[in-house]
Amino acid sequence: MYSADWCSDCRVAKKYLDENAVEYDLIDVTEHPEAGEYVKSVNGGKRIIPTFVIEDKVYTNPGIPKLIKIINQ
Repeated sequence: MYSADWCSDCRVAKKYLDENAVEYDLIDVTEHPEAGEYVKSVNGGKRIIPTFVIEDKVYTNPGIPKLIKIINQ
């Protein structure tokens, strides 16, 4: 999960994942500028977070309902 502490959507997604014991790697785009560049490269030049990469597929700010579907696939 590409994220940042200041991002409210990221906090919501992290809370959901934590509460449901879903394992994930957290990459803070603020602390890792190269991660921010990667996020921009997969999102049409925009640094949209949270961005998830799951099984080599990119999901840009999917929201909790879609995240649930992705996780349960």
